[in-house]
Amino acid sequence: MVEHFRAIAEATETPIIIYNVVPWTYLSPELLCRIFEEVPGVVGVKQSAGDLKLFADLMEKAPANRMIYSAVDALMYPSYMLGAHGSIAAILTAAPHASVTLWNAVKAGDHVEAKALHGKLLALWNAMAHDNLPACVKFAQRHQGINTGQPRAPMPVPNGVQRRAIIAALEPLTSE
Repeated sequence: MVEHFRAIAEATETPIIIYNVVPWTYLSPELLCRIFEEVPGVVGVKQSAGDLKLFADLMEKAPANRMIYSAVDALMYPSYMLGAHGSIAAILTAAPHASVTLWNAVKAGDHVEAKALHGKLLALWNAMAHDNLPACVKFAQRHQGINTGQPRAPMPVPNGVQRRAIIAALEPLTSE
């Protein structure tokens, strides 16, 4: 994997953020740190393993000049608490205002607000986390007045149960 990312970095001369996604191409914290050390063109990672221990290990071992982004929608709050430099995740698109407010609350040390937002965002994530997740995110956006169009075939639009759950989970996030 080191040589793979070295080849990409040399061929593109573009900063690289690795998408470390389970189960397809998961890289251990040790291997990621080795890549960081040996391939200057790799500037960060979108860490999607839902294991907070692995995330904590990566935060502790990664060079300070590399960016670690959380991609675990259900764990934004604890990821931020462990020092994530930000996030790249579906929940941010479905609830952008609440997601920014969560980030700001953590940075300000307001853990009462952060924990409350975490619970609300978790409810939304649980309502959207299905095989048709992109369609559910688009539905959440449309419900908030953002015209996103329909999901591309063959992905189905959210069914009635999914739509009602998403609307119910958005209510506490959008009524503030």
